[in-house]
Amino acid sequence: MEQLLGIDAGGWLDKSVTLVIAVVIAALIERVVVRLMHRLLDASELPSASLFINIARALIWVLALLGVLKPVFGVDPAGFVAALGVVSLAVSLGMQDTISNIIGGISLMVSKAVQPGDYITVDGVTGEVTDVTWRSTSVLMRGGAVEVIPNSVLSKTALTRITPWTAGYCGVPIAVVPGADLSAVADECCLIAARELADLLDPAFETDVIFTAFTAYGTQGEVRLHVRPEVVFSAAQDRLARALSGRPWLASAL
Repeated sequence: MEQLLGIDAGGWLDKSVTLVIAVVIAALIERVVVRLMHRLLDASELPSASLFINIARALIWVLALLGVLKPVFGVDPAGFVAALGVVSLAVSLGMQDTISNIIGGISLMVSKAVQPGDYITVDGVTGEVTDVTWRSTSVLMRGGAVEVIPNSVLSKTALTRITPWTAGYCGVPIAVVPGADLSAVADECCLIAARELADLLDPAFETDVIFTAFTAYGTQGEVRLHVRPEVVFSAAQDRLARALSGRPWLASAL
């Protein structure tokens, strides 16, 4: 009956057994590899580590599929791989930017060059890194604006990692008339800043005054403020400049 119907039951049974064995072996290998990768990636504290695990899973099942193509489906694996290569090439050409961003993201995550909480300056953007994904890095700037930088750009552009001291620093230049008591001027500036900018200043850092040069108008200096992360520099500078306006020791111009 089987021969009359053109069905080779024995051949199909062998193919089914081969397919089941391949699936079981692939599932066991996947389980072992995933457990091992979880341990390694958790220890490395790599963000979004699940992507690496999913890539490993996909590779395991692709290899399993290649292994059963010939004995089960009668398909030449070499031809399948060649066709897959052509499709992959076409896809990669159409997704160059995306692939470049993903590769850049992997590089950043593995090297930990940039991590959430870092303060950086890159390509004219300064702020706190809030998120690093596979495609882009988000930087929170003063005033609340968020700049999303593609990882391909970030990995190719020189960046400067700045300290919290530098991140919150903004200066207000002053010029002091000749003969003024510079120590008294510095104390007065610090006192006024503490009083007028109490809600803007970062309590982790002290306000101070430095004097850097002599000009035709007197001694040139700067009141060095450190403001909170959410404060825009110009708001603090404007408030202090208004508070210092009219002081007798101020020179008429810088």
